[in-house]
Amino acid sequence: MSEQSIRILLVDDHTLFRSGIKALLARQAGFDVVGEAADGAEGVKLAKQLDPDVVLLDLNMPGISGVEALTLMLQDQAKRAVVMLTVSEEADDLTAALKAGARGYLLKNIDADFLTQAVARAAAGESVMSDSMTAKLMAQFRHGAAAPQAEPAEQELDRLTPREREILGFLAQGKSNKEIARSLDLAESTVKIHVQNILKKLSLSSRVQAAVFAVENGVGRSA
Repeated sequence: MSEQSIRILLVDDHTLFRSGIKALLARQAGFDVVGEAADGAEGVKLAKQLDPDVVLLDLNMPGISGVEALTLMLQDQAKRAVVMLTVSEEADDLTAALKAGARGYLLKNIDADFLTQAVARAAAGESVMSDSMTAKLMAQFRHGAAAPQAEPAEQELDRLTPREREILGFLAQGKSNKEIARSLDLAESTVKIHVQNILKKLSLSSRVQAAVFAVENGVGRSA
């Protein structure tokens, strides 16, 4: 494999599923599955040993759960790209994973092209999500299903500039940097800097976490 290949760790308790994903990625240039684990505890151990670029992590496994494994993986390396790959379409599972720091949330029924593109995007620092799950997250935003937090969240939001608050609202709508730049007539690089500042000020690790935070606190919600 090329030195530029994206190094991937697979963590899933279904052997046949892991084998299928490994075979799929092996057929694509630029991907290298460097390790496999059948449970969360082993996944945490291998993530620390192998330091992969992307971890594809199942949600429901024997022993520690996927979210627990995710939390432990990020304790070791806060910027690690961990993407949940699961059958669960429950909004609560989605929110729990994103709050814990997942770089993305993919359903196992996605097609091969979507998966490979998502892995590449996650490795590049982007957040990735199955379309149907994005819709569920946005539904929470539109209908105010998530209860707003009170003063502590307001204090955190006060750290943001008016422009950063505006961009946080766009993140809650699932907008990309390019789409935000177009809407605000800004350079995409400027939007990227604003997003980085938002994450730093709110002590968040991904733009998806920022979107969840915004949803819960009504940032950018239409009247």
